[in-house]
Amino acid sequence: MGAQKRMTAVKGAIFSLLLDAYQKRDQVGLILFRGKGAKLLLPPTNSVDIAHQQLAKLPTGGRTPLTQGLLLAEETVSRYTNKIYQPLLVVVSDGRANVPLHHKDPLIEVRATAHRIAEQKISTLVLDCETGRRKLGLARPLAAALGGQCLPLGDLSAEKITQSIRHTQTGPARG
Repeated sequence: MGAQKRMTAVKGAIFSLLLDAYQKRDQVGLILFRGKGAKLLLPPTNSVDIAHQQLAKLPTGGRTPLTQGLLLAEETVSRYTNKIYQPLLVVVSDGRANVPLHHKDPLIEVRATAHRIAEQKISTLVLDCETGRRKLGLARPLAAALGGQCLPLGDLSAEKITQSIRHTQTGPARG
């Protein structure tokens, strides 16, 4: 139930960003990482119609191949970014990684991948979606490794998520 509520807020934020992107000629994409891998669910676009079709039944839960998600994000940003657009990577995660790519410890892989993304100066925002009584607090170190900010998703509305993302885009330039 909590995951579905969070996903509703995330979808609302994506749709709000898409409407804004359509007006500003920006693009928004979405990568889903669950199960054993990652998938580019929504290639960067400013089409609200395409986004509605792709996001209609976005699944949640299951195992977390976070390294695979970050690798696909890195590849997608590289493929779709040009000199006109400044990419912003928004990661919605509790920071837990339990599907290794090569090593036995998937958190080591996540940190290494995150550091490589940080070296590319990609602006990043991690929306911490961790819930429950037993919190591990892994999203904040993930954001730090990515060189970005971390905000708790908690009960954030779509509007607040969008405002946070816009603030990250318009914040001070990183050097």
